[in-house]
Amino acid sequence: MATEIKPSLHYRVPDWHTSNYAIATNAERSRDTSHQIRQEGRWLKNETENLTKWQQHDNTTRLANRCEDIADWKEVLERTRAHLDAEINRLRSDKELCEQALEAKALPLDVAQDNLTVRDGRRDIDLVDDLVEEELRNEVKVIEGAKKALQQKCAESFEQLCRLEEAREQVNRDLLYKNIALDIDTEQRDLTEDDPEICFIYNSTRTPKGSVTPQEWHEFSRYNKSRADAEMKASKTLREAVKATIAKTANDVEAQRQATEYALRKRIHDMEKAKDEDEWQKENTEKEIKEMEDDIQKLEEAIRAKNNPLKLAMTRLENRTCRPGIELCRDNAQYGLCDEVRQIEQTIATLKDKLLESNQALKNLQDNLYRVNTDLKLKEESLALDNHCMETRSKLTKGLGESAVGESAVPSKELEAA
Repeated sequence: MATEIKPSLHYRVPDWHTSNYAIATNAERSRDTSHQIRQEGRWLKNETENLTKWQQHDNTTRLANRCEDIADWKEVLERTRAHLDAEINRLRSDKELCEQALEAKALPLDVAQDNLTVRDGRRDIDLVDDLVEEELRNEVKVIEGAKKALQQKCAESFEQLCRLEEAREQVNRDLLYKNIALDIDTEQRDLTEDDPEICFIYNSTRTPKGSVTPQEWHEFSRYNKSRADAEMKASKTLREAVKATIAKTANDVEAQRQATEYALRKRIHDMEKAKDEDEWQKENTEKEIKEMEDDIQKLEEAIRAKNNPLKLAMTRLENRTCRPGIELCRDNAQYGLCDEVRQIEQTIATLKDKLLESNQALKNLQDNLYRVNTDLKLKEESLALDNHCMETRSKLTKGLGESAVGESAVPSKELEAA
């Protein structure tokens, strides 16, 4: 069998010439552009080399001019450094308390998330977004909000400590190195390109905090002290905010914990009531099924009991057809036997209808019993999950009690009572 081959795309001759022309033109343009770039590169190399040399010469001159006498602020700076050391120690202590409070939020968050995960194990109709689910989500939200607030305060404390350390370093630097500042500038002035000490410095062009203009250089020590005083004032305000945040987050988390556990206890109570109702329904349904089965057996026996009377009446009617001649009379006995047959057949039909109805009712009872048993199993599983959640949450009180001292929120005895 021949294979169909798709024909290749064919071009026209003018298209072929156009392609060749485009390739040649683009090659010439590329060579022209390359030549121009090379010329510009050579010019730029010469210009930048000259510029660098002159900039280096100018800065060497500036460093030489920078070598001046330095004012002595030793007594003031030493007193400022002592105040800075005390404030750094106080802020570091409050930051540690904040970190302890943040660490203490890990257990409640783990428990709340574990409760949500455990309750996701509920099945079918019991997997509802109830009040417990809402409170647990709120609890996760509150704890995450508390952690975020505490993390922010920890970060702010760290940044403030860095600023205090930086201010202290500035004071120390001003205090310890004023007498050698001239030697440093002289050494920098004498550095050359061939000096082995030079190296690449990351972000060397950054502007350090506290930089001043040359005209303000004589105010440098005064600026360092003012800056240290401002940072110490900001640190004191931050320490008060840290303590307030620790207390507020602890109270918020504790209030939400109590709300969650109240909702969980109420849900367990409702679940136990539903479970008791299922058990009651199961017991009564099983009893009704037993009675219905007994009645169906009796109905079947009643139907079977009608067979012989029916056969008797039919036999009598059939045998009476053998009467000869004029004796074949439709007498009262004939009518009575016919009525008896019809009555028995009607009775059997009625009993069969009732038997069918009873069997259907029995099936409905069995279906309902299956649903009750299924729901009862669901309730037992859900109740076990909620009880497990409650047991898991029992360690929160102990955890909060241990962290109450660090958080300064609620006394441990009050937490245990709650």
